[in-house]
Parts: sequence; C-alpha cells; structure tokens
Amino acid sequence: MADNSNVSSDLIWEVCRTVTPIMRKMCGTIVDPDTLGPNNAYLVKRRSGGGSQFSKDPLNLMNKHSRKYDGFVNSKAVGIHPAAKGGVAMITKRSKHQNRPAANKLEVTWPGNKSGPKIYKGIVNYTAKQKYRADLRQEAVARASAIRQSHRPKKETPEKKVRGAKAKAAAEKES
Repeated sequence: MADNSNVSSDLIWEVCRTVTPIMRKMCGTIVDPDTLGPNNAYLVKRRSGGGSQFSKDPLNLMNKHSRKYDGFVNSKAVGIHPAAKGGVAMITKRSKHQNRPAANKLEVTWPGNKSGPKIYKGIVNYTAKQKYRADLRQEAVARASAIRQSHRPKKETPEKKVRGAKAKAAAEKES
C-alpha cells in the first residue's frame, strides 16, 4: 500500500467498493483492492429491496455492507453471537496482531442463566475498558438483546373468548 496520508481511508473505501475491474488497478496503488473492492467474501447482494447489500462478516453487528460496521476493514471490531444453552458470546478483534487472524480475536461468553442487564453491562464495560469504538456499544447491546429474546420459549396464544350474543347463547346451552 502506498502512503497517502492526505487521503481519508473512508473516501478510499467508498471509491474502491464500487469501481469496475479496470479501475481497480488505480485503487491498487492506494489500497489493497482484494480487501476493499466491490466484492468480498462476506458481501451478500440482493435484487429485492432496491439492490440491498448485506454482510455475513461475524464481526459486523448490523449485517450491513458499510465501512462503519465491517469488521474486516476496521482495526477494532465487535461481534455478538448466540452461545450454547441460551447464552451470548462476544467476539472482539484486537489491533495488536493484524497479520495473524487467529491471534487477534478474543471471545467472551455469558451463560444463558445470567440476567439480561448483567450481560448488557458486561458488554458495555468490556468495550469501554478495552477502548473499543463507542459508536458500536448501543448496536452490540441491541444485538445481544435480540439474541436473548430469540432464546425465550414462545407463548401459546390463549383461546378466544366468545363475546356478546354468542356468549349468551353458549351460556344458555351449557345450563
């Protein structure tokens, strides 16, 4: 990668993600086109919904294809996933070992019997103390909350009570 300190990395990412293969050579002098090109291994394109682009990146909290949420682009990232027995697991990407993917990920797990607020407080405290991005804290807690809610058993719908004339007719029939 060339040293372009006067060019914002956000701008480079936005330009290089939509370029054609011919233009990728020009972006290659600024940033690695295989990493930030218009396609990557995590990208999911959908024609429905106006051509929405989603991401399968495990460190992407919102599953949106954007620089803000992509974990493989940012040096520090957070991912929340379901764990065994109704628990919640948080995967964090450390900036220490950038070239060693197995060494730069750390997983913290909360069991399913922990209360929701304790899990959310643990996520917020961990990300704050480790100086992770503050803009992702609310999304991380929302994701953990959605995972916890999906683990709850679904309530059965109660039988509908008859009302009005049908109720009177049913009462007369029983007596």
